[in-house]
Amino acid sequence: MHIKDKIRVLVAEDNQVVAELIKQSLAKIGFEMIGLAITGSQAVEMTIALCPDVVLMDIEMPDLDGLEATKQIQRRQPTPVVILTIHEGEDLIEKASEVGASAYLTKPPKVQEIERAIIMALARHGDLMECWRLNRELEKALKEIKELQGILPICSSCKKIRDDKGYWNQIESYFRLHSEIGFTHSICPDCAALLYPDFNPYNKK
Repeated sequence: MHIKDKIRVLVAEDNQVVAELIKQSLAKIGFEMIGLAITGSQAVEMTIALCPDVVLMDIEMPDLDGLEATKQIQRRQPTPVVILTIHEGEDLIEKASEVGASAYLTKPPKVQEIERAIIMALARHGDLMECWRLNRELEKALKEIKELQGILPICSSCKKIRDDKGYWNQIESYFRLHSEIGFTHSICPDCAALLYPDFNPYNKK
């Protein structure tokens, strides 16, 4: 989003005095406060319903704390979140980043700090979501590799494969279930010569 656009902000803050100060600050920098959530659960539901550009999230909220609310927002309606806190610290910053917050502010926030944090959150959110997407893809790939590791018991006669539960499966069924491999049936020259000697296209006369 271009910083000159009208940025829509949802504020999650149970202290009415602080909420009003934030509302006034947002108006001064030309941002629109589209709603006020006074509990963590409200913050999640209002984010889903209103689709704000950014959420200013108090970390100490009734019902659901700001970190858990942020985590649920990123799972259900990924949105840039700025954490509001009285006490900052490396541990808090790390936890906020882990649940998907893109920036943080100490209370009471100043006008310039709010503007800077919101712009930073908007810029970082896309990068954060891309990192999460790549991590999910990596975890999926590692899981698929793990499923295909090790020694597979295979029948020396019918070539069925025994799975980890002791059941024997057709080889194509096993690989279709545990990988992205698909099968199409054909017949090799050796089998064609053995089974269809009179109709074998591989026989040279």
